[in-house]
Amino acid sequence: MRRPESQEPSARSRQVEAEASGDEGGGDTEMKQQKTAPAPAPSKKTKQPKECFLIQPKETKEESTKTRKWRKKKITDILAKSEPKPGTPEDLQKLMKDYYSSNRSVIELEELNLPDSCFLKANDLTHSLSSYLKEICPKWVKLRKNHTEKKSVLMLILCSSAVRALELIRSMTAFKGDSKVMKLFAKHIKVQEQVKLLEKRAVHLGVGTPGRIKELVKQGGLNLNPLKFLVFDWNWRDQKLKRMMDIPEIRKEVFELLEMGVLSLCKSESLKLGLF
Repeated sequence: MRRPESQEPSARSRQVEAEASGDEGGGDTEMKQQKTAPAPAPSKKTKQPKECFLIQPKETKEESTKTRKWRKKKITDILAKSEPKPGTPEDLQKLMKDYYSSNRSVIELEELNLPDSCFLKANDLTHSLSSYLKEICPKWVKLRKNHTEKKSVLMLILCSSAVRALELIRSMTAFKGDSKVMKLFAKHIKVQEQVKLLEKRAVHLGVGTPGRIKELVKQGGLNLNPLKFLVFDWNWRDQKLKRMMDIPEIRKEVFELLEMGVLSLCKSESLKLGLF
């Protein structure tokens, strides 16, 4: 007996149901695979560093200038920015008081004051050495002709080094004329040799360092009493922009030399001081 067509599913309907059920099952498995699939490993290019580093911000120009302001200024920095000013007698007086203020009483400091009459006209930075010496000593020719005393000079020029002394000697050619000039510094010249030269003949001009001149006075090779002019190479600056009185060692030797009879000669007005 045949089954009615409504009760027997057709082959076509069974195939459609099988495909439908297969599609639904396949879809679930694909979604599960997408959910459970491991994430792809990052490539070497996109790999992040394991540690964290803090990068310091770069210092700006304003911040760097602020830090420089707190540094101790050197004398070369100050002199490089300042305009050159000619030395004055007040500058020498002030340096003397500052130098002796720690170990001298008020009365002793007052005794260091020199009268204005003992100072010659200072260089206003327009002179060469020859023109300056001609201005402060117009009667030099007559003065040197009358000088015959040995172990002495009529004029001393103090400078900071032997090299500078040689430069000054070369630059005074127009002034010195036939004057006898002697180098009074320590480089390549022994004290005993200089003492012998001073004993042999009369010398009119001496150019050198305060340390060697002080040593000659100590050993009796140089008598300061006939001295008429003492000129400081005051305004000249070396490669570090320092003047001779800016160097502590030179400044100390200068003041020690002044105490070896120079100050008393200045007060008696037999000796004049000049600042070149």
